[in-house]
Amino acid sequence: MPLLLAIALAASPTVAQMKWERRILIVSAPAVDDASLTEQQRILARWKTNAAARDLTIVEIIGDTVRGASDPAAALRRKYRLPASFTAILIGKDGGEKLRSAKPFPAAALEATIDAMPMRKAGQR
Repeated sequence: MPLLLAIALAASPTVAQMKWERRILIVSAPAVDDASLTEQQRILARWKTNAAARDLTIVEIIGDTVRGASDPAAALRRKYRLPASFTAILIGKDGGEKLRSAKPFPAAALEATIDAMPMRKAGQR
């Protein structure tokens, strides 16, 4: 493995290492040209400031490539039982699955779900 790649992978935490620190939105698609993936990316691009304020990290699994975490794609697919088609999963800071969809999440659904979480409510006080 080239040194720069090893350093980049080491700098990015695994999903497990983010537990209790970050909420995670896993966005999985078979290919970069998947229409649902493109739509979810468009929604998230407009919602970026809100995502940051809610301690949300986006982890994309596109084919065998993972962005946002250093886990291997195969390991994440097994752990979260990801099908070969588009899937989005919202993981809470406690590591539990909060939402799962075969369609892109609207920003309002992500916002409402996260804002209702006990750790989010505690952080707003």
